[in-house]
Amino acid sequence: QGCEHGCIYCYARPTHEYLGWSAGLDFESRILVKERAPELLRRALSSPRWRPRVVAIGAVTDPYQPIEGRLRLTRRCLEVFVEFRNPVGVVTKSGLVLRDLDLLGELARFDAATVTVSITSLDPDLARILEPRAATPERRLACVRGLAEAGIPVGVLVAPVIPALNDHEIPSLVEAAAEAGAQSVGHVMLRLPHGVAGLFEAWLDRYLPERKQKILNRIRSMRGGRLNDSRFHTRHLGGGFFAEQTHRLFEIAQRRAGLDGQRFTPSTAAFRRPAPPQLSLF
Repeated sequence: QGCEHGCIYCYARPTHEYLGWSAGLDFESRILVKERAPELLRRALSSPRWRPRVVAIGAVTDPYQPIEGRLRLTRRCLEVFVEFRNPVGVVTKSGLVLRDLDLLGELARFDAATVTVSITSLDPDLARILEPRAATPERRLACVRGLAEAGIPVGVLVAPVIPALNDHEIPSLVEAAAEAGAQSVGHVMLRLPHGVAGLFEAWLDRYLPERKQKILNRIRSMRGGRLNDSRFHTRHLGGGFFAEQTHRLFEIAQRRAGLDGQRFTPSTAAFRRPAPPQLSLF
């Protein structure tokens, strides 16, 4: 919980507010980890009550943020998934994912792994202020290429699409992702829940004051006059003219790039529950 990447738009920031900390610097500097996660995961998969299904890794905060280089919790969890051949879907914006090509590749042998690389912009200057401690756009495309070359199904997620800021990059982002070997390219529209709205407005005041009102007005036009819409089926898509225009632009860009819009779904067919080690008689 918490993420060192410091992406200003991160929808997970408010989770720290539930702990009495701030969605700002506390979220970026007070990182909580579950040290026994691999052991607890093995216990869960070993249970007769477990039914094999795809497990998402990194759906909230990045599983390959810098602290993973020291703790190796994600890698140790992947070792457990390999042991059971339980399928996983990883989402990251870190180059550290390439460290685990061996484990992801082993799962991919059984159609049990997919990786999605999040890329918000190809502009290194914009990425530097949006996502100050995340991998550069060039590094992320290199991750897509490395994963694809290793035979691991990989997609790109343009997240978030920020109207009047990075939406003009959609055609070039989709083209670059396809050229790097991505099998699919998805997108998520920006939403600003709870304390994230104030942080994002302060960020606009600091870096893009002349564009602040245009960006905020576009967001409101997609969110029913608000900066956030928490409804499950609409929060990632938005609504209204600009949202629909963005969706159509993605469809056109995908067709031009030769992508059919279908995402790879990992299979549970190879799941196994290894026999417990035999106890010694002595």
